[in-house]
Amino acid sequence: MKIRHNIQTIIAAAGLFFAANSFAAGDIEAGKSKAAICAACHGADGNSVNAAWPKLAGQNEKYLVKQLAAFKAGADGGRTGGSAAQMYGMAAGLSDQDMADISAFYAAQSIKTGVAADDLAERGKLIYQGGIVDSQVAACSGCHGPAGKGNAAAAFPALAGQHADYVYAQLKAFHSGARSNDPASMMRALLPKMSDADMKAVAEYIQGLN
Repeated sequence: MKIRHNIQTIIAAAGLFFAANSFAAGDIEAGKSKAAICAACHGADGNSVNAAWPKLAGQNEKYLVKQLAAFKAGADGGRTGGSAAQMYGMAAGLSDQDMADISAFYAAQSIKTGVAADDLAERGKLIYQGGIVDSQVAACSGCHGPAGKGNAAAAFPALAGQHADYVYAQLKAFHSGARSNDPASMMRALLPKMSDADMKAVAEYIQGLN
């Protein structure tokens, strides 16, 4: 199928790109100390209470480093709107080692999975696992894995257990172009083909995925 071929090509290209770039492993204990200031929003163990703020626990290191670097770059980093301005200030003074250490700490934590609303999650599961053929929407599982664990080598984020409100907000951001740090514009190409109801359903399914 054409959709699957395109996704596989993009994944392969992204994997080669990230593999070719050096990645400094972080120190978990150093990261725990450095992440103390992050706890107010993201929780001491990376499980935020406020659904508007993402859970960071269990997220892969490369993805977290990439996002911190994007926030450090300010408006040029591809993330605007929402709480991005607040994150600009938080990331501004971080060194590469700081970002690696903080990311290592959160990656070592365990995410606490939420509960999905059955009426939405059923539709969300169909889209996540199989896409929407009529609209040429590829399955989310192609990049983020059937269990939502992501692809660490390509820095594709783990999604399982993430707050539905946060996931929906990010899907909307990619849809509008407010967020633009997706490799090869993958998300920005995909989201216009999805309805608002589809995005909400996928977000709800992800919240209960474990």
